[in-house]
Amino acid sequence: MATFETTPFPLVELQAVSNAQNEWLALTLRLTSPDIDTTAALHTLFAEPELLTAIAPLDCVLLLNSALALTPELLKQLPPNRVSLAVAATALADDAERKYLIELHDEGYRVLIDGPMPEGLSPPATLRAVALDVGGDKAIPSGKAGLLALFGPHLARRVDSGARFAECVRGGFEWFSGPWPLRPLPLSEPNDGTSRKRLLTLLGLLARDADSRELEALLKQDPALSYHLLKLVNSAAFALSTPITSFGQAINLLGRRQLQRWLQLLLYARQQADGLANPLLPMAALRAAQLEALCKQQGGERDDQDIAFMTGVFSLLDVLFDMPMSDVVGALGLPSAASDALLRREGHLGQLLALIESEAPTEDALADTGIDPAPWWQSQLHAYHWAIQVSRNL
Repeated sequence: MATFETTPFPLVELQAVSNAQNEWLALTLRLTSPDIDTTAALHTLFAEPELLTAIAPLDCVLLLNSALALTPELLKQLPPNRVSLAVAATALADDAERKYLIELHDEGYRVLIDGPMPEGLSPPATLRAVALDVGGDKAIPSGKAGLLALFGPHLARRVDSGARFAECVRGGFEWFSGPWPLRPLPLSEPNDGTSRKRLLTLLGLLARDADSRELEALLKQDPALSYHLLKLVNSAAFALSTPITSFGQAINLLGRRQLQRWLQLLLYARQQADGLANPLLPMAALRAAQLEALCKQQGGERDDQDIAFMTGVFSLLDVLFDMPMSDVVGALGLPSAASDALLRREGHLGQLLALIESEAPTEDALADTGIDPAPWWQSQLHAYHWAIQVSRNL
């Protein structure tokens, strides 16, 4: 055990896994620290139940080059009802690996074969789920000889656009991870300019801490936003004995600070034309919560934390409104720290936002902003916990 205690804290890439209805089901976890002892690193991450508690009720999908790193002692920390294993297909060339994967499957672990099988090899008959990197122009299996002939559920990784997402659904995938919400399919109908202008006006009022009566007047003009606000305050998250029936009551219940935050996020809660949840909602919550957590870790005052949170939420408005970020920022009158971060990723807040947007920042990139791997991990856990709760309550 002393060996584990001296192991550097690992860097981890976490990615949300969604179903075809844009609902988060799990998180993939991949170690990104170079030349690290996989067994020791996973011991560090799972030594306490904090990880699985933070992401509950979601499960964890471990992306591994080899399952042999999963020692019996480590497996005690990885309950099969919460942890699935996606193991590189190339590992199956090793007889010991094949045998161990079959044993893990028999012990109740869901095992996904990650990547195309090496030529001349076939997977064990009992392992009937796959994970595939579908980024770029990689081919997607189709037809009776493809995924539909297997049990699944199958995971499509690095789905990078709405078009690719739709292609993966047709190909038989049920789980999806990647940045596809940032490149959605073109709208079948153009955005309602009046609605967009009203929402930008509301954001401007929030940014300058406007009077509650101004907010209430504007909310009454947007039935969808009003509905989601009242749904939120009457949800289990607030556990009220008396239902809230008016905007004034909602505003008084939440308080100014929380009202601003929830309204910023509620912009993403509006259903899409296809009736599905907006996949940008949990992403916006994730960015906001992690930016705020990092700001707090580094000694930021409460107002600084509010600006960091707002910057994270607003960082996806160009995608939400399908308009240039410069136009969005120009309509809002934001503090310079926020506008510099959103437009050019400049300033300390801009550096932090760039880190959060990257799939897996390096230790050097973290050091440039004064962050160590352990606090970074804590900010990741906090952010995912918050985003999961937001997506369940809105």
